[in-house]
Amino acid sequence: MVEKVLTGLSALRPGAIESKPATVVRPDSRTQAGAKNTATAKRRSAATRGIGGWALYLALPVVLVAVWSLYGVVRGGQSVAMATPQQIVGAAVEYAANGELWLNIAVSIARVLEGFLVALVAAAVLGVAAGVSRRFERAIDLVMQILRPIPGIAWIPLAIIWFGIGENSKVYIIFIGAFFPMFVNIVDGIKGIDKRYFELGEVYEIPKWRFIRQVVVPAALPQILTGIRLGLSGAWICVVAAEMIGATSGVGFMLSDGRSMSRPDVVILAMLIIGVIGKFMDDFVQWQRRRMVNWQ
Repeated sequence: MVEKVLTGLSALRPGAIESKPATVVRPDSRTQAGAKNTATAKRRSAATRGIGGWALYLALPVVLVAVWSLYGVVRGGQSVAMATPQQIVGAAVEYAANGELWLNIAVSIARVLEGFLVALVAAAVLGVAAGVSRRFERAIDLVMQILRPIPGIAWIPLAIIWFGIGENSKVYIIFIGAFFPMFVNIVDGIKGIDKRYFELGEVYEIPKWRFIRQVVVPAALPQILTGIRLGLSGAWICVVAAEMIGATSGVGFMLSDGRSMSRPDVVILAMLIIGVIGKFMDDFVQWQRRRMVNWQ
């Protein structure tokens, strides 16, 4: 039945009913220029891969670390405001040896996954419903548009009042940080689908759930994955903020604990861990996007 929708769409294209004899068309100057631009873009893309591409990718971080190390040598010793790369490596070895580093990372990732998965389910259900039903979108639009600009950090006081300082409050803040980016992108992705899909779905009387699963979701998949990418990033930001208040473990707690001990090496180590894990999460979603959306 779904195949009928795709077949019907091809019949709706202009000129599909009246067939004309094939003619040989010579490429004009704009077509040739477009081909040249495509070839140039491919050459540039190839230039960014391989050893040369990796050297270019890592050049700036290496320079920054070298300058930072040189600054530490010239200054000599650790101040109350800054730490050298060597001292940060020493802090990492110290925390890894006593197990606190791995515990804090594992706790933060577990919290992020818990809140993110709940947000993903809620965003998928409400986003798909709002995308395919104008009445439902109209009914929830005002509330969503008022709550959406409120950052997840602003919910921390209310979350503590509602749930205390335990795990539930942290998961709730992560949920808020991840939900709205995914919800907005799911709705926008569905609204960007060609309206003729929906019209033909009604003509052929395809069951609603099957139409959503086999037509709507695949068509909106690029935008959905973009929302997942933004939602996961928002969840990671919010877990760090939540752990800085009323937590006894996690990367955010490690950041706050380093501040209370006046140890800039621990603070910067926690900041680097936050950035590196966030980078790996983003790369994982991008990798899945390239696998799932292979037609782009």
